[in-house]
Amino acid sequence: MTLAELKQRLDLYEKLMRLDKPIGTLLLLWPTLWALWIATGGRPHWMLVWIFALGTLLMRSAGCVINDYADRDFDPHVERTKDRPLAARTVSIREALILAGVLILCAFLLVLPIFREVWRLALIAVFLAASYPFTKRFFFLPQAYLGVAFGFGIPMAFAAATGEVGPVGWTLLLANIFWALAYDTEYAMVDREDDLKIGIRTAAITFGRFDVPAVMICYAVMLGILAVVGWRLQYGAWYFAGLAAAAGLAGYHYTLIRDRSRDGCFAAFRHNNWFGAAIFLGIVAELNLRPWLAQ
Repeated sequence: MTLAELKQRLDLYEKLMRLDKPIGTLLLLWPTLWALWIATGGRPHWMLVWIFALGTLLMRSAGCVINDYADRDFDPHVERTKDRPLAARTVSIREALILAGVLILCAFLLVLPIFREVWRLALIAVFLAASYPFTKRFFFLPQAYLGVAFGFGIPMAFAAATGEVGPVGWTLLLANIFWALAYDTEYAMVDREDDLKIGIRTAAITFGRFDVPAVMICYAVMLGILAVVGWRLQYGAWYFAGLAAAAGLAGYHYTLIRDRSRDGCFAAFRHNNWFGAAIFLGIVAELNLRPWLAQ
């Protein structure tokens, strides 16, 4: 294989892993960072942050490969996905499965130095990531399953930091399920017509003409759960300011999706990066900035 051919293969693998589209990694990373900061009182060890950041990238990449493997016969019929490497048959099934296996192995090796409880949770996380793409064949709300898969870094972060998950960790995971329902329904609204033709099930199809209010209700429930978490942990104004900023961003998303245009719905989905960042900044300000200002 020549150097040019090797570069071409690596470019295809990069596209298969969606390294050129980091929004998915960020949507996994923000909830994990929320959990790390809350579990450690704002003082996570730098090694834990590094492990979970890299692990998030690896698992998201593996999940994308598995998703494209599962949808390889559907993606050619969808305008947005028809040029993906497996759909276009520019990468073989064998190559894709080997790549997914290597990514999962690397992610699992990262957590070996941590508590054994994290190992067990990591195995569950692998199962969730591998099985999610197939839920679109039969489950009427696959986005809810995605919320569990995308949020499983939360219980893993709590277990790594404290040795157990605890009620707060599981409650944060519940909040993430509703957030995933909101943002991935926006994403599914982009492909609704194509999904109806090929028989894929999505929340956008299930909610039907109530899709926009359903998205907004999911945002509201998610923020309500986080408000309860903040109240139980006796957090103050900085934390709730972060939630208020996120609520304002959710309101902006309404203006993007209310006419159900493809461009608007996709823009709202991508904008959820800032939604997650606003909540994280509120947590950091509450746990790190407020004590410093009080000195």
